[in-house]
Amino acid sequence: MKHTAPAKPIHSLALRVYYEDTDAAGIVYYANYLRYIERGRTEFLRALGHDQNVLMKEGVAFAVRAVSADYLKPAVLDDLLTIETAVASLGRAQMVFVQRVLRGTELLLEAKVRVACIDPVRGKPIRMPDAILDQVSALLDAAS
Repeated sequence: MKHTAPAKPIHSLALRVYYEDTDAAGIVYYANYLRYIERGRTEFLRALGHDQNVLMKEGVAFAVRAVSADYLKPAVLDDLLTIETAVASLGRAQMVFVQRVLRGTELLLEAKVRVACIDPVRGKPIRMPDAILDQVSALLDAAS
């Protein structure tokens, strides 16, 4: 089961830039964008009704396999950002996300993140739960 569709935003998360997110110049430290997009993916799953703590207790976790990011413009202290999350492709054991960080309509970062579904104890790939596969597949169908 390989499902590919155009990456339209299917989840948005508002996030404020705090002092702790910035460097000495008041600019968001580059690695913090990875934290922001991680939160976007976590909240995407939560919006589908899947708490990652519960998933881990059920023997399911998601691990980042690959990430590429284009840093286009800096965010600064006190900016209100929007983290947009879309699923570009879906397989039985992995998803590819396309994520964007915006300040209003201004694009600051674009990222592509491939995550694998794994058994958190063994660290081995596993099939994604049917509930998640079905929900994300339905979202992709609706977005195309």
